[in-house]
Amino acid sequence: MRLLLFVILLRLLLPAPILVTIGPQQTVRSDHPITGVHTRLTDEVEEWKIKRTLELVREMGSPWIVEFFPWAYYQGSDGDIAWQHPDQVINHAHAQGLTVVARLGLTPDWARPPDTPLTYLDDEAYEDFAAFAAAFAERYKGKVGYLVIGNEPNLSYEWGYRPTTAEDYVNLLKVVYPAVKESNPDMQILAGALAPTLEPEGSPWGLNDLQYLADMYEAGAAAFFDGLAVHAYGLTFPAEAEPDPDILNFRRIELVREVMVEAGDGDKSIFVTETGWNDHPRWTMAVSPGQRIQYTLDALRYAEENWPFVEMLALWAFRYPAPTKSYMDYFTLVTPEFVTKPIYDAIKGYTGNDAEGI
Repeated sequence: MRLLLFVILLRLLLPAPILVTIGPQQTVRSDHPITGVHTRLTDEVEEWKIKRTLELVREMGSPWIVEFFPWAYYQGSDGDIAWQHPDQVINHAHAQGLTVVARLGLTPDWARPPDTPLTYLDDEAYEDFAAFAAAFAERYKGKVGYLVIGNEPNLSYEWGYRPTTAEDYVNLLKVVYPAVKESNPDMQILAGALAPTLEPEGSPWGLNDLQYLADMYEAGAAAFFDGLAVHAYGLTFPAEAEPDPDILNFRRIELVREVMVEAGDGDKSIFVTETGWNDHPRWTMAVSPGQRIQYTLDALRYAEENWPFVEMLALWAFRYPAPTKSYMDYFTLVTPEFVTKPIYDAIKGYTGNDAEGI
């Protein structure tokens, strides 16, 4: 009896669950529609936080989000797919009027050899991954317009700590592309997203992104993607610093573009799915908070004025569900507690959303 009374009392003391509704359809107001963010809701478990994050994205004036949807999180060996979390993210994003670029990756344990990491995906599992991508494309017709296949395949870490070759990745695209197009012909497949790196041929860590992209075209990639996803970080350089094959900076995107044009693929767009600057006070690759704001706004302005081939610049990263307690926290625009940083406010003003009531 005492135990029963204790349980009843405990339930009375617990707060009522938060009821979260999608709400009315919203639209994004933005004077600079190239603006995007990587939202990192992958590990956000509370729906009200998902909704609030996406509300803040809209209020800042960003029409685009990039979000990661890990295959390993959702599909078991029985083939069933747990759609609850992707449904929450995508339905709330759609209600906020946001265009979703969905990145798919990470391999469940049943689809890879024992004792291999989540990033390990070999040709024996390509068809399984393609089936998941096709199911994703089918489920979110009209709500997701773009799929990024994998992530930074030119790094060995992202290829399961194996030597990475463009031919391997192109073979994946050759399986995924037709499967997705059959389920949803309107879905745009983005290849990449390539990591900016200067690693030479034979490096155990990866391969220079410019060489890797050229190798992709040599392996016949052009027919199996609709646009190219690219990562480009400013590091300590201003946004308008000149590009150079031996330097990693924001305008390396122009060198990527040259490879595409040389391959006869200049009609395709580039989607910058990760970019930005970091303002950690002690990281050697960081800048000051003021420089970060200025370089970010300069990058958005420069891209709009000079790169008609770029559809979107997605800043890494909007908000993390919890602090990383590392330099990575200094990439964000909003804290885990939903405190907006000065850079958020600056972008909000830049997009024309700083008026009262917006």
